Amino acid sequence: MIESINNEKIKNYAKLNDKKYRKETSLFIASGFHLVEEALKKGIVKEILLLNGEKDIYGGATYVSEDILKKVSDLTNNPKVLAICYMPNNNEIKGNIIILDDIKDPGNLGTIIRSAVAFNYDTIILSKNSVDVYNPKVVRATEGMLFNINIIIDDIENIIPKLKDMGYKIYGTDVNGGKLCQNEINKHALIIGSEAHGMNKNIKNLCDENLYIKMNNKCESLNAGVSASILMYELNGRNI
Repeated sequence: MIESINNEKIKNYAKLNDKKYRKETSLFIASGFHLVEEALKKGIVKEILLLNGEKDIYGGATYVSEDILKKVSDLTNNPKVLAICYMPNNNEIKGNIIILDDIKDPGNLGTIIRSAVAFNYDTIILSKNSVDVYNPKVVRATEGMLFNINIIIDDIENIIPKLKDMGYKIYGTDVNGGKLCQNEINKHALIIGSEAHGMNKNIKNLCDENLYIKMNNKCESLNAGVSASILMYELNGRNI
């Protein structure tokens, strides 16, 4: 059992709340029973930290004090278990794709990941300026769906021509010049722009078509997570 928050390993694990350290170590934190279970299914768990006194249903968990779990998880409500996980290393492009152009809000990214899995998208491509997918807030917001989709971080402007060469149709979003969304049976990539500015102009120019969501004029817009979820359902949800 580890009791001291000054334990060297614990201090290093706590640093995983910082994006730079996550990138350096290729590790991230998954807090809570459900996320730990999902991470175990994917075989990416390095170590499990379990609150002293809880039953070790995992086998080989490291017992720690409540203070340590609080320090490592950085949550208001302490989890009873968390896992230190390896970041998957898979840059294979497969299936239908969601492209996220500078999404900044962790909640929006978590929602988009969950909806992408729900509506049968296999790959998410994130711009390098988007919120870190392994940010603890994002990981929690995905409710474990992070472990069920391929995540690629790349330069969107460079990757779109490659997708076109692979036969992908590229959909963007535009409330003014877009068309109503319809079911798409062919392979495609849907681009969701940033919450503040939408798609970058250079990215928009690479799209084959732009889509919009018809809504009551009393409502000017929807947030990125909701908009993406509706478009994913309309494009691909009916094909499940």
